[in-house]
Amino acid sequence: MDEKPAITKIISGGQTGADRAALDFAIKHHIPYGGWVPKGRLAEGGRVPETYQLQEMPTSDYSKRTEKNVLDSDGTLIISHGILKGGSALTEFFAEQYKKPCLHIDLDRISIEDAATLINSWTVSHHIQVLNIAGPRAGKDPEIYQATMDLLEVFLA
Repeated sequence: MDEKPAITKIISGGQTGADRAALDFAIKHHIPYGGWVPKGRLAEGGRVPETYQLQEMPTSDYSKRTEKNVLDSDGTLIISHGILKGGSALTEFFAEQYKKPCLHIDLDRISIEDAATLINSWTVSHHIQVLNIAGPRAGKDPEIYQATMDLLEVFLA
């Protein structure tokens, strides 16, 4: 990786899985983080813990949270195993609707090392500083949390 990305903040919606991995990575590496959660801090399996300092939306509608995180970022990285479904597909839709840079990494089709190189060049070429990270929740993909952590370690650490 030639040029280093200039990521100054990571944002996510706080959901289990990829979102939570992005937040835990940011905390571990002292990277500023933020993002929006639905009213009531709703997430799969209960509330998003208060330890994650995220802003609550005035509505419990997950899609409004997703839209706000896309709008508040310079670009969105969606990490998955396979095609995008549900909230991940909606995230991509919002990025396209608002003409925001969006990169989908399908870890079933690309190695973590190659994905990290691709993400690096994408963030540099689009001048992304505030990066929204999204992907499936843990209930839909039990392996996505660790895969996201591993990918971010190679990409940013």
